[in-house]
Amino acid sequence: MSTRVALAVGFTLGAAALATFAVRSGITDNLPAAYLAKGAIRGAVPETLRFQWQLQRNRHWQIVSSPSESRETTDQLENNRGACQAGMIEVKGRMKYDVSPNAHLDGSSIEELQKTTCKRWINRDYPERCGEFDRDKWLKVSKDLPTKEMSFCIDRFEYPNQKGENPWIMVSWYEAKDMCAEEGKRLCNESEWTFACEGEEAMPYPYGYVREPEACIVDQKWRAFHESAFQPRNAAPAMAEMDRLWQGLPSGTQPRCRSPFGVYDMTGNVDEWTRSSREGERPSILKGGYWGPVRTRCRPATRSHDENHTFYQQGFRCCTDPGAEAVQRASTWQDPASAPLPREIK
Repeated sequence: MSTRVALAVGFTLGAAALATFAVRSGITDNLPAAYLAKGAIRGAVPETLRFQWQLQRNRHWQIVSSPSESRETTDQLENNRGACQAGMIEVKGRMKYDVSPNAHLDGSSIEELQKTTCKRWINRDYPERCGEFDRDKWLKVSKDLPTKEMSFCIDRFEYPNQKGENPWIMVSWYEAKDMCAEEGKRLCNESEWTFACEGEEAMPYPYGYVREPEACIVDQKWRAFHESAFQPRNAAPAMAEMDRLWQGLPSGTQPRCRSPFGVYDMTGNVDEWTRSSREGERPSILKGGYWGPVRTRCRPATRSHDENHTFYQQGFRCCTDPGAEAVQRASTWQDPASAPLPREIK
């Protein structure tokens, strides 16, 4: 294979080094020579990587790591599974909600009200970051907000929901929805995700009112990305670009990044797909932010991406109802070389 690449692009473009990289990475069986040549032309693929990557289902990426404990052990130690499937947490309580369906348009939403209680801004321009909120002021502001009863189960960690494993990334909203369904679950809706993060007090951060980069991995230096490297997403250049950009951690690495219900890594690490709770808008909503210098609070959401969008810092987790039984389904995924991908934008 390296000979064909050399003939196509010339030894001066580093094809030999690229072939060595592909062999070391164990992806030569999945990547056609054209991908490698394209990477060599771009100069995007280094001889060595910081992490060992694996391609999941020929389209998603994950850094290789070993689970630090079984789901059953984690359930026993955390003791908050309730009536949920293994690896999930039962979330029950009363959630504060906006006074009107149009609150996000007139500035009266809980997210906007919360900003009025910030007493130390890191920066006020979008994406705004507050270093500390005034808890006493917030409790006064929010005491008369309407509430609704919530009861559901949510994955303790980001998919694949295993302590010590890195989250899967480069996943579209459709794919996240389908993978949750494979396990007899659903993609969390926006309200479920928010309540699991903030608790009944509607705290701005899952751990309280003071922004702590040591609690969850946030506020890491932003790195410019090369968007063309991600096309196609299962090629060597995409892996190399993710390796350069990645600043996340395996699930459950930071014990203080834990919500009032015991859900881990809800802010920071990777953005998470959810289903919109608002009528009349696209269903694909991202929650939680990622490791960069962004809002990374419980209430904010990103609503600008459609259901086919994939990116280097996007993952998901799943929800279901208490008492629902786990479903073990055989994978229905096919090699994209042998069948078209439904709903996938090429």
